[in-house]
Amino acid sequence: MKLLALDTSSEGCSAALWLDGRTTERFELAPRGHTRLLMPMVRELLAEQGFVPTDLDALAFARGPGSFTGLRIATGVVQGLAWGLSLPVVPVSSLAAVALGAIEEHQLADGDLIAVAFDARMGEVYWATYQCLQGLPVLLGEERVCPPGDVSLPHSEASAAWVGAGQGWAFASDMPEAVVNRIGNRDTSLVPRAAQVARLAEYGYRQGDAVSAELAQPVYIRDEVAWKKLPGRE
Repeated sequence: MKLLALDTSSEGCSAALWLDGRTTERFELAPRGHTRLLMPMVRELLAEQGFVPTDLDALAFARGPGSFTGLRIATGVVQGLAWGLSLPVVPVSSLAAVALGAIEEHQLADGDLIAVAFDARMGEVYWATYQCLQGLPVLLGEERVCPPGDVSLPHSEASAAWVGAGQGWAFASDMPEAVVNRIGNRDTSLVPRAAQVARLAEYGYRQGDAVSAELAQPVYIRDEVAWKKLPGRE
């Protein structure tokens, strides 16, 4: 399978090719460079393998949560490619991509647990918890947005190993002590990356998660009421 994955959901910008189990990636931390960098990354990856866009079997993108502007960039690019090439699209959670990054970076074992936190601005964090099963993150409960003081962990054995992942853990001092004390290690360096999006998308494709271009939509989590309350909006 030849799958192209994109991520612009955070300050990182990346594109990756999944080629029958092998992944190649372009990644750069560039908070304001997504529009400038993304398509050159795609062209470089395809040219490196001697491919043209019509060689692809599927597309994938990090659908959020994350930067509103960033999510719209990846969504627009992937929709344009999907329509033009008549390809299916696999939307992948940005939180799950970071959970997979934690599994890979920290060599987590089956049963280990990951609490992912992103900075959602406006005094809130995007939050989700996962369990590692067969090397992949499985969502426990739901993704949500809330103040750091309202985050919680699902019930788990006292001996279960928890890892905190994502830049939202910079707000650990504002989180409940009962949560922070359960986290054995916190990695605030992890951001979504297209390589993890590609791996999750390949699995999702096999599970029937692919959608058509028009259904490839970003997921903001934050409700529209909160968005409308931003300064300057009615």
